[in-house]
Amino acid sequence: MTRYIIIGAGAVGASLAAEFETHGIAYVLVGRGAQIAHIVRHGLTYRRPQATRQIRLQAVDSATPPALRPDDRLVLTVKTQDVEAATEFWAWQPVDGGGLASDLPLVTVQNGLAAEDIALRRFSRLYAASIKIPARYTVTGEVVVGGMPNLGVVTLGRYPHGLDDTARAIAADLATAGYLTEARADIVRWKAEKLIHNVTNATELFDATPEARAAFAGGVADEARTVLAAAGLDPAHPSERTVDISGWHVAEDSGIERGQQSTWQSFTRGTSSEVDYLNGEIVRLARLNGIPAPHNAALQQAVARLARNGGQPGSVALEAVNGGA
Repeated sequence: MTRYIIIGAGAVGASLAAEFETHGIAYVLVGRGAQIAHIVRHGLTYRRPQATRQIRLQAVDSATPPALRPDDRLVLTVKTQDVEAATEFWAWQPVDGGGLASDLPLVTVQNGLAAEDIALRRFSRLYAASIKIPARYTVTGEVVVGGMPNLGVVTLGRYPHGLDDTARAIAADLATAGYLTEARADIVRWKAEKLIHNVTNATELFDATPEARAAFAGGVADEARTVLAAAGLDPAHPSERTVDISGWHVAEDSGIERGQQSTWQSFTRGTSSEVDYLNGEIVRLARLNGIPAPHNAALQQAVARLARNGGQPGSVALEAVNGGA
């Protein structure tokens, strides 16, 4: 029987495990640190708009990974900055009956465009996913997901391009688990489309009026769009979707607050952020193509200073970022 090995117990990985548990899809959640220790001992506090549940999950610490089977599928839900270490560890794990995990299907569920190229150095069967999910993980042992009526929107395809039966099967399982899902042959375009949104995440770390934040975020996103085009990428347009997401929304009073996306959550928890793989990706592509990206560069540098100084969200004014752009 096909089983999913979910690697990373943050908001995306733990909520995926909770839905697989609920819908009878075989899985094991693997994590590290206080989060997985709490889940193993007490279960996951899983907050959805309809109810809050305490769910016992099939969960283990990465120090004692499960024995892998030939029909396992790995789902990598760590942040992009952790992909190098995670793929190095998992690729060379033995599989029952012979072989290595590097030949198993690996699904990458990271923001940005870097995770797949890192993973492709070790894994031969790579499936990339772009996921939109209003989820929050700031309290150990608790995950909040506010999407309704579905948890989130997932676009998935073979990397770097194409579709096959495995991609369609994974998409079908995600749909069964409550995600609005479609399989696409042009997954890089959908990853690029989401990156344009993700580069604005870091603006939430700085104190500003809603109007000033929106104006600066718009400039950051427009700059990203220009750079992606110069790099020969063609971000997908939402109108190209074949699945209807018009009714999908964030429920009121769900525990999801505007302005508290994944980068904000990372700083709140005191962990590293993926800004170098979001704004930093735009800066890298701009340098490769000989064009400027001052807004993304200034935001990346400001976040680095905030992290170096141990700053908390809202402790530095957005004008400090604007001054460098």
